[in-house]
Amino acid sequence: QVQLVEPGGGLVQPGGSLRLSCAASGIVFSMYGMAWYRQAPGKQRELVASTSIGFSTNYADSVKGRFTISRDNAKNTVYLQMNSLKPEDTAVYYCNARRTTEYWGQGTQVTVSS
Repeated sequence: QVQLVEPGGGLVQPGGSLRLSCAASGIVFSMYGMAWYRQAPGKQRELVASTSIGFSTNYADSVKGRFTISRDNAKNTVYLQMNSLKPEDTAVYYCNARRTTEYWGQGTQVTVSS
């Protein structure tokens, strides 16, 4: 059974930082591309950042320079370090694992508000 577990969301003030983590089980983690998506109320789910099996990374323009995605294959975990958070970053953040099959985490709420 594949599980992607995402603790780490919460409430943070504008300008603050937060680190999300996603622990995977039931897959050969090192063979999957990993990504973070987010969905704000009334909006479509969008790609935030991704990292390949070769550790290359890709970011949405809206988060470049503020967010960093990383992966630790020894811990089967992908991280999203979010700095300089803005109210428009408020969303449910989802972990995604993709190879020939795609898996999703349950999502974690991130709220940026004073």
